[in-house]
Amino acid sequence: MTPFMGYFMLGSAFLLIISMALMLGRLLGGPTLYDRLLAVNSFGTKTVLFLCVFCFIIGRPDGVDIALLYALMNFIGTIAVLKFFNYQSLDVNLSAQKTAQKTAQSEDLS
Repeated sequence: MTPFMGYFMLGSAFLLIISMALMLGRLLGGPTLYDRLLAVNSFGTKTVLFLCVFCFIIGRPDGVDIALLYALMNFIGTIAVLKFFNYQSLDVNLSAQKTAQKTAQSEDLS
């Protein structure tokens, strides 16, 4: 790796850490639940980027696989939290929920 690329990666890592700190501030000061959830999701995305940059700085690019796994866990966790706050439970049959909504809409039209 050239010296320029090394400095560029270190600068990128430093900026990512600063933006992660800003996301933590948004998490603590967010006025609504969705602002806080967006901050957590953004923090997870920046963590994935930081892991990728860090793996290339130390010369172990095989750590990107771990970053991809963390990205998938971040996505699934965000969907689970949104589902929990929408339905107040994680044990909701979504096909039965859609059928009930269609029935309620058809009764409203009648």
